[in-house]
Amino acid sequence: MVRETRLTPESLVYPLFVCPGEGVRKAIGSMPGVFNLSVDEAVKEAQETHGLGIPAVILFGLPETKDEQATGAWADDGIVQRGTRAIKRAVPELVVLGDVCLCEYMSHGHCGIVKKPSATVVRSDRGPTAAAPARSAEFEIENDSTLEILARTAVSLARAGVDIVAPSDMMDGRVAAIRAALDAAGLQNMPILSYAAKFASGFYGPFREAADSAPQFGDRRSYQMDSGNLREAMREIQTDLEEGADMVMVKPAMPYLDVIAQARERFDVPICAYQVSGEYAMIQAAAQNGWLDRERVIMESLLSIRRAGAGTILTYFAKDAAKLMS
Repeated sequence: MVRETRLTPESLVYPLFVCPGEGVRKAIGSMPGVFNLSVDEAVKEAQETHGLGIPAVILFGLPETKDEQATGAWADDGIVQRGTRAIKRAVPELVVLGDVCLCEYMSHGHCGIVKKPSATVVRSDRGPTAAAPARSAEFEIENDSTLEILARTAVSLARAGVDIVAPSDMMDGRVAAIRAALDAAGLQNMPILSYAAKFASGFYGPFREAADSAPQFGDRRSYQMDSGNLREAMREIQTDLEEGADMVMVKPAMPYLDVIAQARERFDVPICAYQVSGEYAMIQAAAQNGWLDRERVIMESLLSIRRAGAGTILTYFAKDAAKLMS
């Protein structure tokens, strides 16, 4: 009767990984209970999710092919676009979030266009010779040229029927570019959920297996946030709101509860948090070894995120938690 923080199925979003094929339900080794799903199987998951009182899913795509322009992200017949149309036909009441990022669709696994290192000319007593290209670790992400692709992706997803576009790439200026592109396409009412405070975290490993999105070289620290920077996170959120974001995300969740709490204190907009793949995998692994009470820890972990200030939680435990609540 006197509990201060309550958790309900309405506060949860269930992530789905959509892949090509039919009748595909491929287990993800590092995430027990999570699968790569063909469109028909994703529809079944969406129907079950809705039946449990969970209001929304977020879709991630595994395309048939990848390239250096992330073509599969913005193609009209892209995997997430097809999944969205099918889910909205089957469960029109279910809210579908479309992840706007390019890593799953880029051949190199980064979230933006990569500027390739150029060879330098070195003079010697034998005349000019081309030196070896710079090491792969010295790559650079072309922030501004990536914005056009992100905006095109957001418009494509909106036209396919997603209810909310959710840019997660962490390129500077992407919210403004997406808002302008949506408005120009006559999609002025499409909400933007910005992954505004997305940290360069070691907790994303299992997701990269699930989405086949691990970088082929380097890492993402040049565009994702430093784990030690709380004040910078507040600046990132403020900037995205000024550019037109309607709601914001903190990711990961449990290692950054202080960021969630301060965001809730400072900003009067919906605050979301993502209990990411590594958080999920740790609880599952410990429970399988008998080290934790699985059901109790699932609910305690989600309640802690809610207590910190997240109104909405993206979690792979969404279905399990909804069943426990009922």
